[in-house]
Amino acid sequence: QVQLVESGGGSVQAGGSLRLSCVARGRSFSSVAMAWFRQTPGKEREFVARFNWIGGLKYYTDSVKGRFTISRNNAMNTVFLQMGSLKPEDTAVYYCAARDRISQKPAIYNDSSSYDYWGQGTQVTVSV
Repeated sequence: QVQLVESGGGSVQAGGSLRLSCVARGRSFSSVAMAWFRQTPGKEREFVARFNWIGGLKYYTDSVKGRFTISRNNAMNTVFLQMGSLKPEDTAVYYCAARDRISQKPAIYNDSSSYDYWGQGTQVTVSV
């Protein structure tokens, strides 16, 4: 069983920063990509950022480019999302996701359907 455990959410004023962490625990697995998504009530889960293990490439949705940075710590099996210049529209539950190297799911990496494992989510609230 693979578990993704997020931490680091909270409440912050607009313009502030937060750092989210996602630790992979449980049985050993090889991930080809890890990503962050976010979701607000009544809306679909939205892609935020992803990190491709092969090549170390990073991708961001347009609304967070220049403000958010995704990074990893291989030794700790951890992915981070550094969020800066936060805006009220960044308020959401943020989810960590991992795609297994042997995944049978469609390889549409910016789509939530491509990921095999999910964390429980962590709330980020940005106030004006």
